[in-house]
This record gives sequence, C-alpha cells and structure tokens, in this order.
Amino acid sequence: MKETQKSGKTTSGKATKVFTAEERAAITERAREVKAAAGKADGERDALASIAAMREPDRAMAKRLHAIIKASAPALSPRTWYGMPAYAKDGKVVCFFQSGQKFKTRYATLGFSDEAHLDEGTMWPNAFALTELTAADEARIGALLKKAVS
Repeated sequence: MKETQKSGKTTSGKATKVFTAEERAAITERAREVKAAAGKADGERDALASIAAMREPDRAMAKRLHAIIKASAPALSPRTWYGMPAYAKDGKVVCFFQSGQKFKTRYATLGFSDEAHLDEGTMWPNAFALTELTAADEARIGALLKKAVS
C-alpha cells in the first residue's frame, strides 16, 4: 500500500491518512453527483464544466472525446463521475475520461465500465492511456463506443 493509504488507525489510536487529497476530493465530488442526480441536474453542463476546469493538454483531449462520444454513441448521456466527464446509458456509466493531471499520473485515461459491451473472449482491455489523440485514435475510439453501446 502507499504510505498515505494505510489503515485508518495506528496502534497508538491516532487516526492516519486513509486517502490522498485527490482521492478525498473525488469522493466528495461523487457524493455531490449522487445528490445532483436525485435532483435531475444538467449532466452535460456538469461534464463540460469538469472539462473546462482541466489544464491543457487534458482539456483539449477531453473536449475532443466529448465530441467523438456524442457523435459515435448518441444514446449515451454526459454527466460527471468522481468529478470527471462520463457518459451513461440508462443511468449507468459506460465510459469516462480521467485527467492524468488531476491524479498526477503521466497520462490521461479513457475507461470503460462493465456496462460497456466490449467483451472479446476471456480477456479484453477496459481502459486506454492517452497522451494525445490522432485521427487513427479517434476512429478506433468511435468504433469502440459503437460496440460498447450495442
């Protein structure tokens, strides 16, 4: 386990950090999303606001992915999920974008949940690292999205 992800108590009884600051922020954001969903908030507005808050180059990739997802899989509804843009069908997240900068990783991620119909045999990828989007990447993503919602 990471140093900041040890158990909630030490032998002395003093609490330690269980989650990193980024993880706590994501959990807080998820709680806000659940409350907003109950009130029928505007998911697309929230997803676009999440994208706008990102730094470059993640913002540019997220904007482009948003357009690709809307064009390739119009059945998916934009929303946020743990503070990141996500796309759901019947209220269940099918795919999401995760900024590498927010979680201090070296790449952004396009991920698919178990709701995505991407099964191929006994093993298949469910997340992709993104450092930029080429035309070939965009075409592959479009095909994956069509399969995911089929």
